[in-house]
Amino acid sequence: MATYGYVRVSTIEQGNGTSPADQERKIRGIAMMHGAEHVEMFADIGVSGSSEIDQRPEGAKLVAKLQKGDVLIVAKLDRAFRDACDAQVRLKAWKKAGIDLILGEFPNEPVTTNGISKTFFGILAEFAELERTRILERTNDGRKAKRAAGGYGGGLVPFGHSVDGHGKEAKLVADPKAIAARATIVECRAAGMSLRATAELAAQKHGVAVSYETVRKIEREANPA
Repeated sequence: MATYGYVRVSTIEQGNGTSPADQERKIRGIAMMHGAEHVEMFADIGVSGSSEIDQRPEGAKLVAKLQKGDVLIVAKLDRAFRDACDAQVRLKAWKKAGIDLILGEFPNEPVTTNGISKTFFGILAEFAELERTRILERTNDGRKAKRAAGGYGGGLVPFGHSVDGHGKEAKLVADPKAIAARATIVECRAAGMSLRATAELAAQKHGVAVSYETVRKIEREANPA
């Protein structure tokens, strides 16, 4: 029987109290409480929780080593699991395989063996998924606010724009010719002109490179489903 610890921190979260060192201290403290003399640690640093644990570099190595009778300790539910569904499926699989999972939220005994802990595990899984959704919403809201202020929040650069600067100072700069070409494209497509003909006309009229795929993309942006 072996005892393992798993640590994960994303780039965004590295400074919000979930540092690898804090997680490892908590894991080793729980291990000592259960009489484990040695804990083999696996840490995914700068890895998003949007993927399942066995699809992460160190997480995959950990899952491959787990055997019947082993104990896995995680400082917090959302360090290991992608969402509520992932958590529940993984819990059932490990229980069936005879692998004990101990969470920092329930350090006294494995959630794979205690009925009360399993009930709270389900509740925590739902809250972890909710928190992940809220983080994504805040991130998207921040990007939208930055774009509204003329900044560049990452992602694809809109047609007719280029990025000036780096990081927090990055801003979108409009190209007047390309913006005019975009207007022509929208008008031509609304009039029924083909993709290729529209691309050729916009390029000739405004002196910018336009592909028929670009025309298709602009049309979708102008007329979202």
